[in-house]
Amino acid sequence: MVSAATTGDTAVVFIEIGLILFVLGLLARLSDRIGLSPIPAYLIVGLAFGSGGFIGPTLSTEFLDVAGEIGVVLLLFTLGLEYTPKELSKGLRTNAVTGLIDLVVNAAPGVLLALFLGWSIPTAVLLGGVTYISSSGVVAKVLRDLKRLGNRETPVILSVLVIEDLVMALYLPIVAVMIAGSDLRSGALAVVIALAIAGLLLLIAVRFGHRISRVMNTRSDESLLLGVVGLTLVIAGIAQELDVSAAVGAFLVGISISGPVQERASSLIEPLRDLFAAIFFVLFAFRIDPGSMPPVLLPALALATVGIASKVLTGWWAGRRHGFATRARIRAGTALIARGEFSIVIAGLAVGTTIDQRLLPLTATYVLLLAVAGPVLTRFADSFANAISSDR
Repeated sequence: MVSAATTGDTAVVFIEIGLILFVLGLLARLSDRIGLSPIPAYLIVGLAFGSGGFIGPTLSTEFLDVAGEIGVVLLLFTLGLEYTPKELSKGLRTNAVTGLIDLVVNAAPGVLLALFLGWSIPTAVLLGGVTYISSSGVVAKVLRDLKRLGNRETPVILSVLVIEDLVMALYLPIVAVMIAGSDLRSGALAVVIALAIAGLLLLIAVRFGHRISRVMNTRSDESLLLGVVGLTLVIAGIAQELDVSAAVGAFLVGISISGPVQERASSLIEPLRDLFAAIFFVLFAFRIDPGSMPPVLLPALALATVGIASKVLTGWWAGRRHGFATRARIRAGTALIARGEFSIVIAGLAVGTTIDQRLLPLTATYVLLLAVAGPVLTRFADSFANAISSDR
């Protein structure tokens, strides 16, 4: 029998969760109306409700941690659904040079700023990852909203995003070892094992994806949803246990699913993904004291300014290699500006470690700035092109 005290506690938790989700729903609706990503709104809610905010909820941290991790897994799974093994292979072949330039010019600002601030090498590597990777979720949403999926520059944009996601498959196990403080020999062995496992998962996704899709195919939407989510969580859990990263495992599961199953799974899992992803972003901001953000505002602004320029440079270079006109080059560059889910995931690795905890508010401020600036600049990319050139 449940005690009255327990019942009362449960009622309070229900009310708190309900209020948070209701507010998130209103903000998501407002963000959709004005054509922006809801991620900044979710972060603001987390700052308001979390540590040092206006309201201190009594929610179970264990529940929020698990819900947040599920959000990351489902988010990366749906990103994987955006690509087929064929698109993956083609993108790697044709845009490898662009991917390398993207890595260098966008990771360098984060690494250099961290070193300038006197932070440790592991912290610098984490901040380099934060500044490097664009938000595939935000970019895909903006391209859909602006009806640019059919534009000639869009396949190039998606190829750059694919390369970034694959770099994360190599990057995450490496930084996990660095953060753990392993000695050189055991750390190198752990990295080699993690990379081998990630490579094996990628090979399975590319070579045997059609067979996995055939097994998952069913007429029942309920059966398909349960099967896909179950498989994703199992692979993510195994990957996490083997120090590869649950997010990367989920991403590769998404790549392995193709054809009609891919389209159905994407539509079925989207509401579930949005729910848990929103919880993840809120949870990340929960841990940040808003009072810690003003001291990092100037570095975040400087980093955001450089981040805008470096992504525009990446898109400009990619467009030039493919013979695009100025308008398409600028559209490609501005589309890549937004940072979001992966930047938050990377900064979240620092929680509870010896990594400089100023990384968390700096990342939150940086993501807030670029998650807003990215969609806005993308929307007005054609106007910028008209201002600097008459090239059509």
